[in-house]
Amino acid sequence: MKRLLRNRVQALSLIAALALSPVAPVAAQQNDTVTGDRGGDMAVDLVVVRPLGIIATVIGTAGFVLALPFTVPSGSAGDTAREWVAAPFEYTFNRPLGDFDRCGADRHPCGGR
Repeated sequence: MKRLLRNRVQALSLIAALALSPVAPVAAQQNDTVTGDRGGDMAVDLVVVRPLGIIATVIGTAGFVLALPFTVPSGSAGDTAREWVAAPFEYTFNRPLGDFDRCGADRHPCGGR
């Protein structure tokens, strides 16, 4: 019985931690390359940043679904969806490899139009 209760508490703690963790696209500090060369930026983007973006998109989607009972009555579901789901998705899947500042075909700044 204690083991079942402990497992439930751990599961709820993990869910709460994931739901409360900040989910936002990562922005580069400068317009130059991050690692010093373009190939290095592409490698870091592929191996580190893109997987983190996928995780951020999944966590943001889960958080958005959990927040729906609160955002629908207040009319903020659209804003929440843009910030928690669309922005990480755009940063992960709609950005040239190795370019940490611009997204989309028109190369607008990531996270805003």
